[in-house]
Amino acid sequence: MSEMDKDKDRDGGRGGRSGGRGEKGGGRRTFFRRRRVCKFCVEKIDYINYKDTKMLAAFIPERGKIQPRRISGTCATHQRALQTAIKRARQIALLPYVTD
Repeated sequence: MSEMDKDKDRDGGRGGRSGGRGEKGGGRRTFFRRRRVCKFCVEKIDYINYKDTKMLAAFIPERGKIQPRRISGTCATHQRALQTAIKRARQIALLPYVTD
């Protein structure tokens, strides 16, 4: 009996892996999401204008909430400026608070 046959007998024929699901002890595969880069840093935008509603609307989904950093990909500095610009635009009715 060869070394490989002995291993098959020991683990029940699963090929030497624990649980037979993968190298890391089984479970689901983790989904790798590419880290998004800050749009404002790439385009070197210093000031986020609250009157530019087309640009601000890209960071507000259908529900009307401001997208978080982990989804939008903006850095902390620009996320704070973006939040202020959206709130100012809402205050003077350029952007809606909520959608129906």
